[in-house]
Parts: sequence; C-alpha cells; structure tokens
Amino acid sequence: MVVSKEIVERAETLRESIRYHNERYFGQDEPEVSDAEYDALVRELLALETEHPEIVTADSPTQRPGVGTAPTPFSEVRHIQPMMSLDNAFSRDELVAWGQRIGRLVTETITYVGEPKLDGLAISLQYEDGKLVRAATRGNGESGEDVTANVRTITDVPERLTGRSLPAVLEVRGEVFMPLSSFDELNRRQGEAGLRLFANPRNAAAGALRQIDPTVTASRQLSLFCYQPGAKEGGPRLRTHHETLEWLTGLGFPVNPHIEQLADLDAVYGFCTRMEQSRHSLGYEIDGAVVKVDSLAQRDEMGATSRAPRWAVAYKFPPEEKTTVLREIMVSIGRTGRATPFAVLEPVFVGGSTVGLATLHNEDEVARKDVRVGDTVIVRKAGDVIPEVVGPVISKRKKGARRWKFPVSCPCELHQPLVRLDGEANHRCVSADCPVQREQKVIYFASRGAMDIEGLGEERVHQLVAAELVQDAGDLYSVTNEQLVALERMGEISARNLVNGIEQSKQQPLARVLVGLGIRHVGPTAARALAVALGHLDRIAGASDEELEAVDGIGPIIVQSIRAWFTVPTNRALIEKLRSAGVNLTGPAPAQGPTEEQTLVGRTFVLTGGLEAFTRDEAAAAVTARGGKITGSVSKKTSFVIVGENPGSKQVRAEELGVTQLDEEGFQRLLVEGPPAEPEPERAKTAKPKKPAKAKTAKED
Repeated sequence: MVVSKEIVERAETLRESIRYHNERYFGQDEPEVSDAEYDALVRELLALETEHPEIVTADSPTQRPGVGTAPTPFSEVRHIQPMMSLDNAFSRDELVAWGQRIGRLVTETITYVGEPKLDGLAISLQYEDGKLVRAATRGNGESGEDVTANVRTITDVPERLTGRSLPAVLEVRGEVFMPLSSFDELNRRQGEAGLRLFANPRNAAAGALRQIDPTVTASRQLSLFCYQPGAKEGGPRLRTHHETLEWLTGLGFPVNPHIEQLADLDAVYGFCTRMEQSRHSLGYEIDGAVVKVDSLAQRDEMGATSRAPRWAVAYKFPPEEKTTVLREIMVSIGRTGRATPFAVLEPVFVGGSTVGLATLHNEDEVARKDVRVGDTVIVRKAGDVIPEVVGPVISKRKKGARRWKFPVSCPCELHQPLVRLDGEANHRCVSADCPVQREQKVIYFASRGAMDIEGLGEERVHQLVAAELVQDAGDLYSVTNEQLVALERMGEISARNLVNGIEQSKQQPLARVLVGLGIRHVGPTAARALAVALGHLDRIAGASDEELEAVDGIGPIIVQSIRAWFTVPTNRALIEKLRSAGVNLTGPAPAQGPTEEQTLVGRTFVLTGGLEAFTRDEAAAAVTARGGKITGSVSKKTSFVIVGENPGSKQVRAEELGVTQLDEEGFQRLLVEGPPAEPEPERAKTAKPKKPAKAKTAKED
C-alpha cells in the first residue's frame, strides 16, 4: 500500500521533534515540554509506524533508547551492556494489553515484581573484583559520561562489595535522586545566598551529578537505589528478579524497600494504584511504577526490541492538577525572536514544587483554552519542569473578563512589530536590532552546553550589553581587562578570569561552536554529526542540500534551518568576527569511509592524559579510521593504552593488568606502521613508557 506524503512528512516531523526534546531532557537537563506532551508525541509516532511499518527508519526514536548526548566536560565511556529505555502504559487497559502480549511469548504462568519509578537519573556502576572502578550516566544508551568522582561522594554507593564469590566484573544499574528534604535544604541555601532556586529535585540532582568539583556534588546530599544488574561475569546463578535484588542487598547495594512480588496483573494494577496514592509520602519523587517479569528465564524467552525489553513496562501516573488564579498574561522573547505568552499565577504547590509561572505556548493555545486574566485556572505539572495551564474553571469566571489579545509589538524598548508568518504557530520579533534577542543569543553562546565560558552568566552578559561592549557573541573576543574593570562589581581578578575564560573558549570543538550559533533545530547531536561529516564551518555553510541530508540524523527541516541561518548578513558577519578572533572552526577529519589501511581491526584502545599532536576526538578518529575501537576503561581485553601527559588511574590499571602502553611517539608510529607481531607470553608486559613531551592542553581521564 502506498503511504501518503502527508503521513511520511508527519512521521519525520515527529521524529525530529522527539530527538530535540530528548536532547533537552536527557542531554541538557532543560526540558521545554511536559512529560505528558512528550509522551503524546511518542505515542502518535508509534501509532503511525505501527499502522504503516514501511515508514519505520533505523534511526527513529522508537527504535532506540530515548536519550540525548549534550556536549559535556566528562569523558565518554561505553557500557558493557546497553542501558535501554522502557515502554509505557498509561491505563489499566494498556497494562493488561502488555501482560497479554508477553503472555503469548511463554508457556508457563508469569509472576511479576513491582517497583516505584523514581524521577531521577539512571546510573551504571561498574565493579571489578568487588571494587568500584567506574560510574557512568545513561548517555545514549550505548555510552555515557564518566562521573565516577562525583558518584563516589554519594554515601549510598558502596566502594567495595561485601560477601564471597564476587563477580569478576559486575555492572549494577540504579537511579540517583535527591530526597525532598535535601532539595528543600538546597533551595533554602540558594535563597539565602541570592542564587537561582532549582525547579525540582530531578534537575537539582542532575546539576549536582554533573559538577566539575566533586565537593559540590557531596554538598547536595544525593541518594541512590539500585534495581538490577547489567553485565555480570561470575558470581552466583540467579533465577528470579526478586532473588537478584536480595543478592544485590547482600552485596551492600541500597534497594528500594517498597518493591513487591506480584502474582498476576490484578495484583500489578493494585500495586500501581497504591504507589500513586502514596507518591507524596515517600520522601522522594516518583512519576510512576515499573513492572517486571520475575523469572529471568522467561525474560530471555521474551527478549527485547531495539530500544526496550519486552519483559518490563513503566506505568506512568496521570499528570497532577491544581487550581489557582491567573494574575496576568505576559510575553517573553527568546534568542530566535519567538514571542511566548506565559501565565503569571497565584503561587500554588503542584507536582512536588511551587508554581508561579506557566507556559501558554502561543496565541492559538491561549484562544483555544480561552484563559483570561482573573480566571481561576487548572494548572498541571507532571513532576517535570514546565507547568502548563490546562484551562479555566468557567463557573468561577468573573463578569466582564475580556479575551486576551496578543500584543502587536515587542516588549523591548524598540517596540518593533511581532509578526506571525503563514504556516507558523508562533509570533516572532523579526528586528535584527532587538536588544532582548541579542542578549539572549550571547547568553546561549556562552552557556555550558555551547562554548562553556566560565563566569559569563546571564547577569554578566546583561551588563556587557548595557555598557555597549557587546552586540553579538563575536564581540566577546575583543573585550579587554581595562573595559571590564570599569564596570560595577567587577574587580581585577574577576576581569582577568573572564578574559582568560573567553580566550580559552577559542579552542572549543566545532560542534560546540555550532551549538552556540543557535541555529534552529541544530542541537548537540546534529552539531556533532555535522562537524564530523563536513569538518569545517565553511563546508557546512557551503554544502548543498544533498550533502547536508547525507549526514546521519540531518533531515529536511534541519537543512532548511541551516540554509536560512547562513543567508542572514548579520550571521555571516558574526562568523567573520569569530574567524578573525581565532575561534576554532575546524572539526575532526570528515568521515569518508575506510580510506586508511585497516591495520587495527580487532584492536581495542584506551586513551589517558593529554597528547601534543592530537585532541581526544582526533586520536579516537585516527584509531577508528584504521578499524580499531576506543573504549573508556582498561580491561584484560584492552590491546593498547595510549599514555599522554598527566595520565590518570587508567595507566595504573594498565600496569596492573600488563596491558601494552604507548607514549605519543609510539602511538604515531603505530598509526603509520601498524601493530608489531604478537609478543611471546612471557614478554607481554612492556616497560613503562617514556614521559611524553609536554602537551599543549592536558586532558585528564
């Protein structure tokens, strides 16, 4: 059957939207939509792909774990066993349908285990011979961020396991979360210090886990519950999930006390109902319940899809709702000029936190919901960051309440017109001189997810723009110490540190520069793909539509956005400012297929320390171009450890295991000549390498 063009385009639009929101939620900890809105997008895409299986693509979010990969200061490590997502159920009927589907895959009666679904961050803990060697975030499911130093500060995490017959290698999966008491205490300290308050415990926990300084993580008082093993080499043979949890408890891992064995689907639904009723009495946030098949043998029979195990499902609680008074409707202007209406509310506690502002999305949404100033409105917050106004309580509306009209001009001092283009739902300020847009663009350019300029936050950018030192991001690189010292609340040390931070940002990889430019729809994943595939900002700017669409993950919408961005004169002028300032516009060498001789096939490499002639990405690209693999941790299966300046614990581990180590000179020789013949067993260990030449940029593990 021929699928209509409209269905194909709608499916692709949904995929790009889901990828974008995955990046915002998982990669940047800054979601823009509620859980309910996100789930609706996924469910619509699943429905289309189920009805028209011929439109399913290998890179569809339905075919892989729904996670993002934002730029990060932490090194990347690969999970031994992938961390998968879970399919969702939103009602008793969907829960029963799931049970019936998996029931057809096995012959024996199924029993279940129910667990609270914590609203935290998934973590993988790796132990070797009972000792913690690595902790990693979920990342993209295949690999994540190495946050070992920060996780070691969590008192719930055992450094060494107890008991006998410990596995040689054990991955344990768990959820890092912030108890509500710790969250309240953190916001109390933030308030007293005049700092930004955190919106909810999950975002506070995410920020704590990704701190550069582990002492900051320790001060946030995070906790952990473990829920299952990943890879396991050795140890006892386990038959059920409940038995596995008891074994993990015996090893010293914290396991949630509210986990229950359940005989059938009626018991499963009863458990989900009890969890929903008690969700605010647990001392931490949950947004649902997780139900798993108890028998490990039955799990093996059921298997998994490309993104989720068939033997588990997440039962999501319905969004929570409260009523309050809508005091005012205002409009904010973003970096792209989008004008977003939002509701100023009488503060109300909903979904685990106090809400005073809520999004109204756009003009059509305000009209559709018919909310008016002074209305009593229903506010929904599904345990996430962005609350929304569901609609008015008409019976409580006061006489004379008028419909809200979208403002005709930008709220900035220029009062330029707000324009709604044909086919768009949003109004935009199209003035290139809009000071609010200019300021927001500079803030975004300097942010952690983009150029990560230390000390250049929102308040400081506002100060630079107000002093007419900065009109766009390119002007940052001409700001001097003398100019900064003349500003209020800016001492000599702060000025010098900021100038140094701006200077250091010139060396950021091209992917971060692309993110910082703020091209619509070009998030961290798309930016990285473009940087690797095309290798230079000029090549991206001059690429044809066909060349851009050939890049993995780049679809027509992103191509159109890139094309439009580079046609704007002020954007081209910004690029020239960055070029003149010496900002790095070059990415890794474009991937052109295996043009290098495949001399490293079957060899596994680990990098530690800084190299003189290579960045981490370039060294990794050189290995993979020759057929080798890069991993994040040293094991007996590692072929070579490349040791640069200031190596970390990976060099110690290599010495312990007798893994061949190479300094930078040896690494370069290996790339040219290929590996030597396999050594005799008694000569497998190598001498400690010479200390490499001083690296331009020392990179830690």
